[in-house]
Amino acid sequence: MPVANWTRLLPSVALLVPLVLALAWVAPATARIPPDVLVVGQIAEPRSMDPQVVTAVNDFRILINLYDGLVRYVDGSLEVEPALATDWEISEDGLTYTFHLRDDVQFHDGTAFDSDAVVFNFERMLDPEHPYHHTGPFPLAFFFDAVREVEATAPHEVVFRLDKPFAPLLSNLAYPTGLIVSPAAVQQHGPNYGRNPSGTGPFQFVRWQTNRQVALQRNPDYWDGASELAGVVFRPLTDVNARVTEMLSGGIDLMVEVPPDNVALFADSPDFQLYEQAGPHLWFLILNTREGPFQDRRVRQAVNYAIDKRALVEDVLQGTATIAAGPTPAAFDWAYNDDLAPYPHDPERARELLAEAGHEDGVRVTFYVTEGGSGMLDPIPMGTAIQADLARVGIDVRIETYEWNSFLERVNSGLSGKADMAQMAWMTNDPDTLPFLALRTDAWPDRDGFNSGYYSNPEVDALLEQARVSTDLDERAALYRRMQEIVHEDAPWAFIASWKQNAVSTAGVHNFRLQPSFLLDLRGVSKR
Repeated sequence: MPVANWTRLLPSVALLVPLVLALAWVAPATARIPPDVLVVGQIAEPRSMDPQVVTAVNDFRILINLYDGLVRYVDGSLEVEPALATDWEISEDGLTYTFHLRDDVQFHDGTAFDSDAVVFNFERMLDPEHPYHHTGPFPLAFFFDAVREVEATAPHEVVFRLDKPFAPLLSNLAYPTGLIVSPAAVQQHGPNYGRNPSGTGPFQFVRWQTNRQVALQRNPDYWDGASELAGVVFRPLTDVNARVTEMLSGGIDLMVEVPPDNVALFADSPDFQLYEQAGPHLWFLILNTREGPFQDRRVRQAVNYAIDKRALVEDVLQGTATIAAGPTPAAFDWAYNDDLAPYPHDPERARELLAEAGHEDGVRVTFYVTEGGSGMLDPIPMGTAIQADLARVGIDVRIETYEWNSFLERVNSGLSGKADMAQMAWMTNDPDTLPFLALRTDAWPDRDGFNSGYYSNPEVDALLEQARVSTDLDERAALYRRMQEIVHEDAPWAFIASWKQNAVSTAGVHNFRLQPSFLLDLRGVSKR
């Protein structure tokens, strides 16, 4: 049955049964789709199918199956290997990268992949004068800000010339922002390209029904071998109870981000497979350092002391995360500062700091919380638990709750004039990524960054700039460790937890594995 037909058979999101039934064992129902089509329960509706305009892992989990980059992550690793580039050379000074491209690849729209296509992609992102730059914005173009020029030196050879050495370049090229889109499709659809995507990946786009499904079908001509799956359907199930219900009843085959309450349920059943893996994830609170009480470092430190992170990790998250000590996830073991200890739960010290800052009678703050999103770790229970902890030391917290995409729009545009604190989660590919995009002065929202709390420390800025141009791994590590010490003391965030990512599938799903990149690579997956 053609995918274009079988996608019409998919049901809309099932009505929720009472939670007590959702948590009881229910035999999976027979799916109403072909047995070689995988149905994935997503945590939110995607924003776009254009990999260069989105920032959320929720979207990237779809896009990594539609597109390829010049390089990709090795299965089960954050190391890179060839993809659309067969190999590459780096000049001795680290300023020139020459990529040799595959000469037998086509985009899904039938146009050829070549060096001109690569140039188009990066110039679209990086050159404000490019005729299709208006199809952005491109919020993660920061990943390539050291690139001065991309030149097609032969039909299947492309050269990246850099202004300065840039250690994370290959890793950033493997990240979804580096995925290659069809120039012809962008030219045809303009700003609507995100609803009409065309890549070179193992699956090709069929349709996107808003708030219902994104359907992909197998690319039979995929350069790395056709998938055993006929297609994949991504269903946005924003309510966690709905995802659990659909998993138990057979409405979906694979669910990412299993709620902590349900981990044991799936782990103990022979009809499901539970997957768990640590990765470079950080869940934290952004504090507004530009205005309000969090301009004072003592108040920010008080928040860190007031929050009982152990209770959050052990009780709310039920052991599915570890306590965070600072802005760098421990999964980056080579760059992680082992000497930093998490802020202890010390309400008395929190009260002392508040009094020193002139808030002995308490203070009121507004707190943005999301209903759910990529890596957000049960955000509403986490938010209410944090609210209670802060109330015990005299911080009166008013929570405002938003749907994920609305939440991102509010937070990413900056907290100034809107809120004092906000939840956030990042899943990153390099220790450079999160601090460079969210802690530098030049990363304030009005400068096209993600430093939504307006933190600024010139020493941190200098350390981050130096670390990304160093080609000596030991030197980079030392710079990142010093940065962590300063940020830990300045406390522009409340450092909460690092997630042990998880997923669950039916027993009939084979060859699936979680990736440390947090992407959802379905190339080798089969369903029987």
